[in-house]
Amino acid sequence: MGNVMETQCPFCSVQCRMTITEKIEAGRKTYDVAPKQNAASEGRLCIKGMNAYQHALSGERITEPLMKKGGQFVPVSWEEAYKLIAEKFTTAQNESGRDAIGVYGGGSLTNETSYALGKFARVALQTKYIDYNGRFCMSAAATAGNKAFGVDRGLTNPLSEVRQSGCLILAGTNIAECQPTLMPYFTDAKENGAFIIVIDPRNTATADIADLHLKVKPGMDAALANGLLKVIMDSGYVDEVFLSKRTTGFDEVQAHVDSLQLEEIAFITGVPKEDIEEAGRRFGQAASGMILTARGVEQQTDGSMAVRNFINVLLATGNIGKPGSGYGAVTGQANGQGGREHGQKADQLPGYRSIENDEHRAYIAKVWGVKPADLPGKGVSAYEMMEKIHAQEIRSLFLMGSNPVVSNPNANFVEEGLRKLDFLVVADMLFSETAQLADLILPTAAYLENTGTLTNLEGRVLLREAARPVPGIVKQDWEVLSDIAESIGKGAYFSYSCAEDIFEELRLASKGGIADYYGITYDRLRREEGIYWPCPSVDYPGEKRLFETSFPRSDGRAEMVAVPNHFPKERAGGKYPLYLTTGRVLGHYLTGVQTHKSPTLEARQFESFVEIHPKTARSLNIQDDTLVKVHSRRGEIVVRSKLTASIREDTVFVPMHWDGMQNINKLTSEELDPASKMPGFKVCAVSVTPLPA
Repeated sequence: MGNVMETQCPFCSVQCRMTITEKIEAGRKTYDVAPKQNAASEGRLCIKGMNAYQHALSGERITEPLMKKGGQFVPVSWEEAYKLIAEKFTTAQNESGRDAIGVYGGGSLTNETSYALGKFARVALQTKYIDYNGRFCMSAAATAGNKAFGVDRGLTNPLSEVRQSGCLILAGTNIAECQPTLMPYFTDAKENGAFIIVIDPRNTATADIADLHLKVKPGMDAALANGLLKVIMDSGYVDEVFLSKRTTGFDEVQAHVDSLQLEEIAFITGVPKEDIEEAGRRFGQAASGMILTARGVEQQTDGSMAVRNFINVLLATGNIGKPGSGYGAVTGQANGQGGREHGQKADQLPGYRSIENDEHRAYIAKVWGVKPADLPGKGVSAYEMMEKIHAQEIRSLFLMGSNPVVSNPNANFVEEGLRKLDFLVVADMLFSETAQLADLILPTAAYLENTGTLTNLEGRVLLREAARPVPGIVKQDWEVLSDIAESIGKGAYFSYSCAEDIFEELRLASKGGIADYYGITYDRLRREEGIYWPCPSVDYPGEKRLFETSFPRSDGRAEMVAVPNHFPKERAGGKYPLYLTTGRVLGHYLTGVQTHKSPTLEARQFESFVEIHPKTARSLNIQDDTLVKVHSRRGEIVVRSKLTASIREDTVFVPMHWDGMQNINKLTSEELDPASKMPGFKVCAVSVTPLPA
């Protein structure tokens, strides 16, 4: 038996457990991967998890600091790297003020690193500019949940209750390809009699299990939710008792919905009226119901309000706070949930506190040993930081575990901006497209080498322990932050010796906050596997199902709000006759930095593609499996055509995992949701033309 590594998958928010056994056979190393029981995945692993060890053990890992000299990266010592950072950061802030430096994080960082990064920005650098790529993942649902319920936690009830639900609406979520180990929950629910409704412009692998597939026009989800509400209200399926005791705003919603015509909603959404009627009737009649949303609904310029309207559907029918009933935002990234709870977002402090609330600022300042007045104010969202970089208001950027050149909308603009920076530091384990633009790259630990907690899509906090030592002179994320703080004279605030030290401080910082982790300890996590937050004391079991008796708002009630029928800011027509929507494929993850380094995953899908309806392709003289140019107002890409009747005739789909001339975000719009600052990735207007031979 060789070296055995116990770990959990670094990719999606299910956080499946696994054992990786390293063997030497005929003089070469081989690896056996076996799934391990955990409550969310129930001992399953998908193709990405089975091959996740490949990027972590890749010969392409960065194993020493690299400084750009004469256009080439050359190895330097950590001391030399820290000296350069201290000089550059000090000069930038002396010349242009504290906010001349930006900090940009990632949704796969542990809770400990997310916490340390927020503290690093606000205490070591004292800059207001910090945000993270999770802004593009969960921010619309987070805004909606906070406004409607008073709290934002991925699922309001445990995954196990999916099997008990009478009717499930999966809106803009392709679980079969994004969180495949969760699919048995839904197939079991169906066997138990649940009626499953999928809302998606494409007939995805998830839509294949649906009893009813609503093939909505991209960007029209809020209007479709209004159609469901109209059917529910007109047919008398509202829960009057629940509405009167547990909600506010229903009368306003009803008056708005009464003014709408179902025929008009069917026309603007592209969903047949009889399908909307059946969906509303099925959900209204069910004894219990759950609605899960994901990026399809959320990555819109009205994403937060579209989610609010699906929450209206739940509240109108009283389907929350009881078994088999609730809302869930299906998190994309490994720690998309925890990453936004402890200070990586522009407006947040640990425990989901607000940076603009004087009481919250005073509490965190006391934990950190600084004056409240010394904490900077609210910064801006991730894409808005790119605008400030482009305008040269932010002159230096410290980036950890993210790849904005590929992940941001309007990617050509973003790359132009990053090239203007006086100084770019990237902390990462692999050469991302953004790292290639850096002045300095700092090598950090992969998931196999790094101990810390992550919070899964249910709001269950899990402990992932290091399974092997770091290669070369690689450091942990938090060590890098502590060392830089030391180099600029702020080391006293970052005197940690291990990840658990940071978690102990995080517990205290989160105490009494919305996301209260105070009752969670490493010892408990080792014994209990995972603990739901809020968990205010060490003898508290953690709250699996939220809102059983009240909502954490000042009046204890959930807030309903009328949501107008919204049209995307960019409409198809004229020179750009088609709607473009984006998403994921089973074999890759985010911008592909990790999965493209996996020979097994890369062999499955080595290039991008555009899905286009055969009828549409014929009208454009496009053959199957040929190179085509996809063009928007912001740029163009070249990808391979894939003809399929599974997509709407007015819509094309391109996945998000490729860079360069296949980078779909060269086309997407910089328009943001006004409330959550989520970009409208899921809708822009494009043309598709055959590439001349």
